[in-house]
Amino acid sequence: MNKTKTIKLLSMLGCLLLGTMVHAQDRKAPAYPLITHNPNFSIWSTTDNLTESATQHWTGADHSLLGMVNVDGNTYRFLGKETVSYKTVLGTSDEKEYQVKYSMTEPQGDWKALNYNADGWKTGSAPIGDDAKNVKTLWKSHDIWVRRSFNITNPASINDLFLKINHDDNIEVFLNGKKIYTKEGWTSNFQYIALSNSDKNALKSGNNVIAIHLINTAGGRYLDFGLANKEKDNAQKVQLAKQKSVDINATQTIYNFTCGKVDLKLTFTSPLLLKDLGILARPVSYVTYQVNANDGKTHQVKVFLSASSNIAVYRPSQAVTATKLSTAQLSILKTGTVEQPLLQKASDDMRIDWGYFYVAAPKSANSIQFVTTEKEAANAFRAGNSASTVKEGKMLALNTIIPFGTVGKAPVEKFVELGYDEIYSIQYFKQNLRPWWNTSGKETMEGQLTDAASDYKSVMAKCDELNRSLYADALKSGGKEYADLCVLAYRQSIAAHTLVKSPQGEILWLSKENNSGGFINTVDVTYPSAPLYLIYNPQLLQGMLNGIFYFSESGKYPHPWAAHDLGTYPLANGQTYGEPMPVEESGNMIILTAAIVKAQGNGAYAKAHWKTLTTWVDYLTKEGLDPKTQLCTDDFAGHLARNANLSVKAIVGIACYAQMAETLGYTDVAKQYRAIAESMVPKWIDMAEAGDHYALTFDDKNTWSQKYNLVWDKVLNLNLFPQKIYDTETKFYLTKQNKFGLPLDSRKAYTKNDWIVWTATFAPTQKDFEAIIQPVYRHAIETESRVPLNDFYDSNTGIRDNFKARSVVGGFYMKMLRDKLSK
Repeated sequence: MNKTKTIKLLSMLGCLLLGTMVHAQDRKAPAYPLITHNPNFSIWSTTDNLTESATQHWTGADHSLLGMVNVDGNTYRFLGKETVSYKTVLGTSDEKEYQVKYSMTEPQGDWKALNYNADGWKTGSAPIGDDAKNVKTLWKSHDIWVRRSFNITNPASINDLFLKINHDDNIEVFLNGKKIYTKEGWTSNFQYIALSNSDKNALKSGNNVIAIHLINTAGGRYLDFGLANKEKDNAQKVQLAKQKSVDINATQTIYNFTCGKVDLKLTFTSPLLLKDLGILARPVSYVTYQVNANDGKTHQVKVFLSASSNIAVYRPSQAVTATKLSTAQLSILKTGTVEQPLLQKASDDMRIDWGYFYVAAPKSANSIQFVTTEKEAANAFRAGNSASTVKEGKMLALNTIIPFGTVGKAPVEKFVELGYDEIYSIQYFKQNLRPWWNTSGKETMEGQLTDAASDYKSVMAKCDELNRSLYADALKSGGKEYADLCVLAYRQSIAAHTLVKSPQGEILWLSKENNSGGFINTVDVTYPSAPLYLIYNPQLLQGMLNGIFYFSESGKYPHPWAAHDLGTYPLANGQTYGEPMPVEESGNMIILTAAIVKAQGNGAYAKAHWKTLTTWVDYLTKEGLDPKTQLCTDDFAGHLARNANLSVKAIVGIACYAQMAETLGYTDVAKQYRAIAESMVPKWIDMAEAGDHYALTFDDKNTWSQKYNLVWDKVLNLNLFPQKIYDTETKFYLTKQNKFGLPLDSRKAYTKNDWIVWTATFAPTQKDFEAIIQPVYRHAIETESRVPLNDFYDSNTGIRDNFKARSVVGGFYMKMLRDKLSK
């Protein structure tokens, strides 16, 4: 290659790399939190520009918020996307019951063909799957073949043909013998798959057949499918607002737009103030609009917000009611399902379909509120038609117009509120519990919305203070990239919990294990998330442990180790995970109790549960040093015997028990258990030592793993393990890092970013800490997986293996916790 061509190629490559870097820096998050209160009331944008996608619940289902602004008669969209309208061609089970032919043994012949004879196949109703509560036909085999026959009168009348499908797992779909869809993996709800003109042409007038082969590779089984016609959109097109910036802080996501001759600042505030349980538990978020002219002149401005009734349903097919009401200070719209199945279902991929969603605006804003279908909402605003108020239907829209009148150079600010009343939030050992804000049963949601409106300025001031102080503390602890990660973690971790009071009068801060089983109050989810709560309100960590202590102390869980969970969210009636994790969960509970004692500066919480803690620590002394085959928190990796990192947890747990005994004045007990822990350390070193590192398992020195459990030795000043271990491991880790982080261990390239931050926290120097953190930050701003921050992913590609929107990212605060407790 000649020199000139080489220079040109290098120049082009440099531009490409610069463009990639600029794009990466423009991104602030893999997904942007908008409304974040609890696992049910949680709305996100999954694109960097707010107009590029419909807003979604963390599960991926559309929870649509649509925002437009009219400036001197010109309409601009700045939030979400207008609802796409589909007309049913072939209904799914949420629309109409239907039957299919199916075979669980591989059929002979061309089973995909239109004229194939399937008389020997079984007949069943959809949906098909392995969860008897949610399907009509049970499927338990590895493979299933399905055929559905149907008639079409006039295929030419179809505008754009879409496959409407929800499946788990791998699938091939054929229309009259032509393959129209294939996917490895699963969907968590109905997806509309655009079909090509060639696929559409396979549809015939008269009889047709869809044939499917579905394979179960792991987890659940499910199939429901049909066809839909995307109707033509004849509405007047709106202009897109130009997004100038997006910024995230602990409690807010802030967008800036240019809308023609007016600038708009849009702020979503979920005031999750951990030290103020009243505000934390109030399920109300603010959407603030600040507008001003950008050309030195004056303009007529009005802002429009349309919120979908799907925010209050499990499936869009559910009928809802909508009501318009008023208080002395507020205009309010309210929606909820007709059915109101209160606490009647529990699963991971779930949206709430009981209680009521509210949109409220101060009367002083002179807002106009009305209800339409989602399809009609935007046109109603564009046409100036706000007379319609629909009272019942499906996929309705709660619409609010906020007139700003004449706007000049000086900014004008107004806000609306979005709130959710669950009525009852949790079932706790068969007793339904109201949300914290209404423990008495005498409060109303209208009262909460009114209080939130009255407190607007003071709440905003408190949020500003938290935003500033949190970022400053994180920056001081770990640098800018670490501080940005802590900001991303804050609302996500908190919004995976619900606050209630137990029948015994105890605080319960109950997590949902989002996108990894849906369990409630999982101990090994509490464990990684704990640093955030230890810093800002240790009482909330007590609320994460109280239910597990009660489970054992009430006799409902009779084993000499701690339970894994309390059920499947929102039903906390006892463990539903398939097997125990004895060393894992017992160690977690003891360590976290010790952390509470350290953070609060007294042993009262430990003393209240001393008998139970003693039972668990005695189990660790017998089984913890060299654990037998069992699961640990990284259960996706499978069972493991002689797990060196799990052994660390047991040793640290025993030392934590001794430290608590010392605090309580139980001197002899403290000496006894401290001696046990100290005696285990040289044994651990001998079994784990592998030259330049320490092994994953004691019986294989050719392995390695992150020893993230060691971090508590530093954080709680236990002084158990010699510094050489930390120096050796950190030096070794720095040779094993991939583009998006340090792998969890030597078995695969996958990693957990919460554990990486823990591992970084015990690094001997700040330089080493930042070197380990940097790839984690890169993952957050470059990953292709556009979901609420994912904690389990491939360290080479950055693509998630599983998990999203989980509370465990509260573990990012471990470095800040170490710094706080070492003062």
